[in-house]
Amino acid sequence: GIGIVLGVLLALGRVYGPRILRGFCVVYIQFFRGTPLLVQLFIVYYGFPTWGITLTALQSGILALGLNTAAYQAEYFRGAIQAVRGGQMLAARSMGMSLPKAIRFAILPQAFRLVLPAWSNEFILMLKYSSIVFTVTLLDLMGKAKRLASRDSRSFEIFIVVALFYLVLVFIVSTLLRLLEKRIRIPGLGSPGEPQ
Repeated sequence: GIGIVLGVLLALGRVYGPRILRGFCVVYIQFFRGTPLLVQLFIVYYGFPTWGITLTALQSGILALGLNTAAYQAEYFRGAIQAVRGGQMLAARSMGMSLPKAIRFAILPQAFRLVLPAWSNEFILMLKYSSIVFTVTLLDLMGKAKRLASRDSRSFEIFIVVALFYLVLVFIVSTLLRLLEKRIRIPGLGSPGEPQ
């Protein structure tokens, strides 16, 4: 949710924005791609209260994951926008469309279809990164497993079960996303080595 919306806005800012906005987008993307997710999580959970912004562990986890993935999704989406043929924008503008309308109706629909495989990978990574969030006491699977393991001598088995749960979850999500990719694929733009 947060990551997709912010990622699209950052990509549009980098491609079509004025110089100041492009600079801001570059700094944002470099910061969130260049620092560890765990550090970002600590900044949100422990640092924000010093500025008068207090969030629960769940809110901090969602916000940190969203801000982090937005930087990666912005780059995926920027690449997809730039992969749409330049003639598409010229054709839309020659039909009398304003720049925002041309972006909305000519560029974005194609870019969304092109970026889906990369977004699918990022979504799966975010599922796995959710296990990091337990470090700020969020009650996710890893947090519960750690508490259960501390009360039970079979900690190895508990973590194996958690790993299998993540594996099944990722398999289901990746299968659904592959089906979606096939459904909305642009004809003639298959993956490399794939029959057209």
